[in-house]
Parts: sequence; structure tokens; C-alpha cells
Amino acid sequence: MNLQELTKWYDFSGKTAVITGGTGILGGEIACALIGVGANVAILDRNTEVSEAYKERLASGPGQYMVVHGDVLRRDVLETAVAQIVAEYGRIDILINAAGGNHPQATTTPDNSFFDLPQEALGFVFNLNIIGTILPCQVVGKIMAEQGEGVILNMSSMAAFTPLTRVVGYAAAKAGVSNFTQWLAVHMAQEYNSNIRVNALAPGFFIGKQNKALLLKEDGSLTDRGQTIINHTPMGRFGQAEELLGTTLWLLSRLPMCNRYRGSGGWRLFRLQRRIDPIIGLNN
Repeated sequence: MNLQELTKWYDFSGKTAVITGGTGILGGEIACALIGVGANVAILDRNTEVSEAYKERLASGPGQYMVVHGDVLRRDVLETAVAQIVAEYGRIDILINAAGGNHPQATTTPDNSFFDLPQEALGFVFNLNIIGTILPCQVVGKIMAEQGEGVILNMSSMAAFTPLTRVVGYAAAKAGVSNFTQWLAVHMAQEYNSNIRVNALAPGFFIGKQNKALLLKEDGSLTDRGQTIINHTPMGRFGQAEELLGTTLWLLSRLPMCNRYRGSGGWRLFRLQRRIDPIIGLNN
């Protein structure tokens, strides 16, 4: 492989990407990166106001972008939004499910014990992260199945693999996203086309609107929880959104052919399902 070939792998000219939660910090940064490598990007969000920090970068091309109102918890709204995107760009090649988050009432505190967490708050977190990932995969995934190709990138979290204190709802919901991602990767390859790839990115700690108050005080200094996290982070700082771009572009390119960074072409997941399916059948 030479530089010209490598550059070709990361040339997304003519590709269309849909990013749910695209006006957020992570989604916005990914949108700017994709436009910079030639993709057309549809930012799909309930909030259609793009941050001033991103507007100039989004408009600088070479790709184009559009902002579409959408709700990842309403299939009818998603279908309308996706129809707009297809009408504008002709097809959808990439889906990035960046919509997600937590709810303060689904987090344990000295004043909000695990036994008192409201069902409504827990339901909000599960719906936003799991249903809010599954529904876009259904709507956009159907288009990819008809095209015979496509890439889906879900947003999990390191909390899915190492449950963190306090964020019980968020950790459990993101574990569900990771599990669903593995299931969908096998399903799309077996039932439709192996050219449809499904992966997940699991970021660590990044400061965003939803967790800022949990990690930083009003004066910008660390809260006790923020300090504990930094003490257990070898690099001694929180992540920056642009640090996810290398992995993101690699997963969206044609280079990786497997789920979750394993070079097995999905063999491990298929083998695991072959082992588990008979057990489930017996239990049912």
C-alpha cells in the first residue's frame, strides 16, 4: 500500500452520511471531518441549531451538508427525515448513531439512592440510547439492504464494558447498544449482504452538555467525581472529540471488515450465536 492507495481509502467523495445527534459535540466533530474528506452529511437532530463553532467548518467543504429535523424515538418522523435526505443526495451510505445520553435522575447520588431511581428517568435513558439506536438502524438499514452495501456506526461507551459507579441506567443502556451492534452485524451479513458492516465506537470520558455539571464545578475546576476519573486516567485528562476521528474514519472506510476491532470477518460473533441459539431454544 502506498500513499495514493491509502488516500483513496479515506476519500468519501460521493458518499452520504446521516448522523443522528449531529448537533452535539461528538456528532458535530464527526460531521466536520466527513465533510472535509468529501462526504455529503445530513445532520439529523431534534435541535436543528448548529453550533457557531461548527458552521464555518461545515460550510468549508468539499462535501455538502444539510440539517434535518428528526426524532430517534419516532419512526414516522425518522422515515420523513430520511426521505428528505434521499431526495437531496440520492442514497445513504453511512449511518452514525451519535444520539444518546444520560438523565440526572437515573444517576445515584447521596440524595437519590438506587432504590429510589424513578422508572421514568431509567426509561428515558434506555429509550434514548437503545431504542434511539435501533429505530434509525431499522429505517436506514432497510435502505442499505436494498442497496446491498452500507456502514453503520453506533455509539457505545466504555461504561458498557466496565460499569461505572452512579450511572447505572447509562451503563446498562450502553451495554445494550454494544450487544445490539454485535447482533445486527451478524444479521445484516447473513440475511442481506456482507457489504453492510456494523460497528460500535466506545468513547471514554468527554465533557459535553449532559455531563459537564457532573465533572466540572461552575469555576471550571474538577468535581470530586471528575478528579477521581482523572486520577484513574493515565493521560491525566479528559478526551477531546477530535481524538475519535482517526478511529471513526477507519471504521467508516472500506479497510475494516469486522465488528469491534476483531479481524475475524464476524466469525467470532457467528460462532458465538451458533453456540447460544440452541441453548435459547431449549430454554424457550
